[in-house]
Amino acid sequence: MAGLALVSAAGLVLDDRILLGQPIWAKPLKFSLSFIAYGLSLAWMLSLLPGARARRVGWWAGTVLTAASVVEMVLITGQVIRGRRSHFNNATPFDTAVFRTMGLTVVVLWLAALLIAVLLLRARILDRATAWAVRLSSLIALAGAAVGFVMVVPTPEQLARPDSPTIGAHSVGVPDGGPGLPLTGWSTTGGDLRIAHFFGMHALQLVPLVLLVLAALAPRYARLADDRVRLRLVLVAAGSYAATFALLTWQALRGQPLLSPDATTLTAAAAIAALTLAGAALALRTPRRLELAA
Repeated sequence: MAGLALVSAAGLVLDDRILLGQPIWAKPLKFSLSFIAYGLSLAWMLSLLPGARARRVGWWAGTVLTAASVVEMVLITGQVIRGRRSHFNNATPFDTAVFRTMGLTVVVLWLAALLIAVLLLRARILDRATAWAVRLSSLIALAGAAVGFVMVVPTPEQLARPDSPTIGAHSVGVPDGGPGLPLTGWSTTGGDLRIAHFFGMHALQLVPLVLLVLAALAPRYARLADDRVRLRLVLVAAGSYAATFALLTWQALRGQPLLSPDATTLTAAAAIAALTLAGAALALRTPRRLELAA
């Protein structure tokens, strides 16, 4: 994936083709960078598995996931070289076959990630904060990946045309390929399921990152040195992340652009922020055993 990211970056410079309003090499670049972060995070989590049997099952799950990821990127890059759309393409029998194969590889990838999540849920990891950081982040990431399955559902307009050249869409309420945010291309005129998809999958990095920051600050702040406080803060962070993911999914399904939230979305976001701050304040309470020691 690192090698493909370099090739894609070169493609952005050397190939001026545009597809659906975006440079044609933007998609393989974004996907390869995402897979780099995803793969490194999963590799670290698999290293936490105790016992030879769990590690062996985890190794096979990771290998299957890697193979499915490679097939996915080969198909995406192949369509880029052809100058064709990879996702939702039903224009020709070959394009349809490519997209269906991609769908199959995504299902295999998701099931392998599910098996790894089950292994992490069952694993006896000594540090409870670490255990719940990897467990909850893997579950949120699975939910984020599952948003991709919603994208392949045909729209009413596509169902009305038996010969529709596209099946599925990432935009809601507007056609794919319209005005979008810089770099990401996320729609600025309608809902975009890619936002929740991206945010949910990267829980795999961001929730454990909270734990790493807490561990780094522990020597300077006595409260964070207590494992129960770190566990509480991790649970608050994961809960807040999951709620934000749900809000982003709901916002997209209502056909609402990310940067144009209505009053309902803003109220829900404010509630999540307030509950997160309240939860963090409660989590930082001095543990009773420290109060007694003082």
